[in-house]
Amino acid sequence: MQKINKNVVLALLSLTSLVFLLFQLYYYKFYLSQKNGAVFPKLRGRQSGQDSTRWHVVRKFLGLISSHNIPVYLIDPLILGLVDKDIERIRGSSDGPSPECKYFCAPRDFTTFALLDKTWKHEVGLFRTAEKMGFQWLKIINKDPRLDGMDDLSGVEIPLHYIFKLASHAIHLVVFYERSGNYLWHGPLRLKQHMDRKFVSFRKLHFGRYPGAYEKPELLLVSIDDLKVQIPKNPSSFLEEMSHSRFLECRYREARAFFQLYPDDASLDAVEFRKKAKSLLHLAALTLNNLGVKFWLSSGTCLGWYRQCNVIPHSKDVDLGVFIRDYKADIIPAFQKAGLPLKHKFGKVEDSLELSFQGEGDVKLDIFFFYEEDDHIWNGGTQAKSGKKFKYLFPKFTLCWTEFVEVRVHVPCETLQYIEANYGPDWKVPVKTWDWKSSPSNVQYNGVWPVDEWDDVIQIY
Repeated sequence: MQKINKNVVLALLSLTSLVFLLFQLYYYKFYLSQKNGAVFPKLRGRQSGQDSTRWHVVRKFLGLISSHNIPVYLIDPLILGLVDKDIERIRGSSDGPSPECKYFCAPRDFTTFALLDKTWKHEVGLFRTAEKMGFQWLKIINKDPRLDGMDDLSGVEIPLHYIFKLASHAIHLVVFYERSGNYLWHGPLRLKQHMDRKFVSFRKLHFGRYPGAYEKPELLLVSIDDLKVQIPKNPSSFLEEMSHSRFLECRYREARAFFQLYPDDASLDAVEFRKKAKSLLHLAALTLNNLGVKFWLSSGTCLGWYRQCNVIPHSKDVDLGVFIRDYKADIIPAFQKAGLPLKHKFGKVEDSLELSFQGEGDVKLDIFFFYEEDDHIWNGGTQAKSGKKFKYLFPKFTLCWTEFVEVRVHVPCETLQYIEANYGPDWKVPVKTWDWKSSPSNVQYNGVWPVDEWDDVIQIY
């Protein structure tokens, strides 16, 4: 047998290796990288590299949801903040190509969109298409609080968040649900035990650290970086709303335990009072919201929400708190126009202001105005017959949304501290005899109104 030249063998081996290497590079570039979204074609006249990748991921996602007729809108705070600065130009711009990628190419790990649950139900087909386009996805579910009540904690789970990942960018899709108080709600993002906690950097998400409540937004279709997308018509208002959107659920589990110890009052008088109190709270919320005056549940009304998810039947009034900085002179005429005559006015804007309006029957609405000091917040009280002043001290607090008797209202986020300040450590035990001048744990004597001011600071109607 003729000897094979060693150089020929080496040359053939080298050529084979080179061909195999070239095939691997071709396979990675034109198959694997496309599947995983790692390589996108350059955009002429645009930024390239990582910035361009973000734009392409958003474009592919918009194509994905468009193919399934899913109406989403942009709620990404970073992009909306940039858009808001140019909102007039964007509203009036034509559909011509943008000279640069300014918004969707901005540095970020996520782009966030919102989805209204009632507008879409067919997720299986979406996921299949997403996978074909190279997306990886994650679905986060949790219990539906809308189905919970005093009689049942349903445990039924609903989709709350979706995350679609492609290349180095991810789309966070937040699911919003309508609640009975005529507002939108999204749930928290809580991963189940089996879920991959390294799927994305969850800590960087703008939505999901806690539940949120929002007004139903009016949407505007615009062209941003050559992509058609819906955004809130007033981005700055949405961003402001977002910063104060935290939502607290009523504590039905604790309320049921409370009623096991202290059976609820189901008498006709109690049922009738709760009906009137609910109507009064709805009217008060409508009136103050129309004025743009922020308020919260205070005193016994706040205690009823936190302790038993209902109005305390022996309280005989509805109590609201308002920061004095939010006081408006047209509060009194607005309530009078709504059919609630002024019952009394104590104090003055500078000190211990308190308003009381007469509701249906013997149910009244008390509005306490709160004053902020360096290390605490307080509201005042006045004894009409003596002119004595009292002060009620609270630790500083922030405001969260909740739903109470089918209306969206604020409560102190630090509810327990707020209630303990007012009612002490035994707040769980019902008390039917209550003296507003001595019973509260946080009451202090605060002097006497000068007699020559009584006509102004003690007004009873």
